[in-house]
Amino acid sequence: MKICMFTNTYLPHVGGVARSVASFTSDLRAMGHQVLVIAPTFSGTDVKTSEQGVLRVPAIQNFNGSDFSVRLPLPFTISEEIDAFDPDLIHSHHPFLLGDTALRAARQRKLPLIFTHHTLYEQYTHYVPFDSNTMKRFVIHLSTQYANLCSAVVAPSQSVAQLLRGRGVTRPIVEIPTGVDVGFFSKGSGDRFRKSLNIPDNAFLLGHLGRLAPEKNLRYLAEAAANFVQGQQAARFLVVGDGPSRQDILAIFRRQGLEDRLILAGKMTGRDLADAYAAMDLFAFASKSETQGMVLVEAMAASTPVVALDAPGAREVVRDGENGRLLGENAPPQEFAEALSQPCQDPRLLEAWSGSARRQAERFSRERCAETLQRTYQSFTSRAAEQWPPAASQEALISLETAQRALKTEWDLISEKTSAVVSAFKEELTAGKRSSKPRPEES
Repeated sequence: MKICMFTNTYLPHVGGVARSVASFTSDLRAMGHQVLVIAPTFSGTDVKTSEQGVLRVPAIQNFNGSDFSVRLPLPFTISEEIDAFDPDLIHSHHPFLLGDTALRAARQRKLPLIFTHHTLYEQYTHYVPFDSNTMKRFVIHLSTQYANLCSAVVAPSQSVAQLLRGRGVTRPIVEIPTGVDVGFFSKGSGDRFRKSLNIPDNAFLLGHLGRLAPEKNLRYLAEAAANFVQGQQAARFLVVGDGPSRQDILAIFRRQGLEDRLILAGKMTGRDLADAYAAMDLFAFASKSETQGMVLVEAMAASTPVVALDAPGAREVVRDGENGRLLGENAPPQEFAEALSQPCQDPRLLEAWSGSARRQAERFSRERCAETLQRTYQSFTSRAAEQWPPAASQEALISLETAQRALKTEWDLISEKTSAVVSAFKEELTAGKRSSKPRPEES
């Protein structure tokens, strides 16, 4: 099978979507499929440099202060490459930018289009100008409308699948998390990692790993971690990753005079990443913007239990009281700190959680998840083949059908965005009328 992936984020960018696309691409190729990834350039890549199975398109770097790229439209170049690849199926990982291109490519070639709803986009509107509640509603409507133009939608977790159905997605939804290389993350060396950063063997190491960005709720996490560290003499807080929120974390620890108990290790990959997870005694996670807790599964593969807030992604991984703690979504930082202290003070509890964490990780193995995605692809490519007209009539219809599909696709894209804008502002006006309506005592 030939699969064409369209993604707005890809390696060397460090983030969940980039890692998911790279992971599935690798596993699908190992199964014997051909995969072409179409992605923007990022810092460290060159559009002229040849990458096996990757088509890079020029992009604006570090859009609006973020570490994301925004691609520049080059439709004819992309179209020629797609035609040369001759895919059986298109897989889009975003509902905009290259997602638009994916929809056009699928419609014009009458191919199935699968869309993975990786992201709760309303949690990321601070990266665009004019951030507001209206903008948040707009991106929700936009992604919903886009999903309903596709053949099927992949949800990374059950929570997201339920959310999408509640928002009005009517296309088939398949729950497929991104798989984790459980064997790899189970073989990290915590001793090696601690020695490399001069972390004492007897230190209780609380850890966090990920992109350090505002949508990850890191100020909250830093406050909870600082409170925990302050109450535990041997405790340290290890942060692996980088991003704009790094200074916020550092400022919170400095304010409490705990800078020497904070370890900012920066970005890590490969063996260093596995070693970092293995070095941690406990993993802390406070993000509410995730659709799948990949880093939680990676930590559990290293037998590291997790304390997290109840949110999509986390609730599918963390079993409260079994492999960690799952606190209420609005739990105050002090309650989070107390939950961190519980296993720190009870080694037997920590050991029990660690064993349960390792068993939970097996449910998210890369092999299982890739096989599920492969079956989904096969289901839709077989249906698409049955819908093609008889061979004798194809030559007579191809020119007209291609033009009609192109026109309909452009109309659907315009309608999708217009509908999202109208719906967002309609809700804004309705909310405004409700708030301005006089109360009984005022009339």
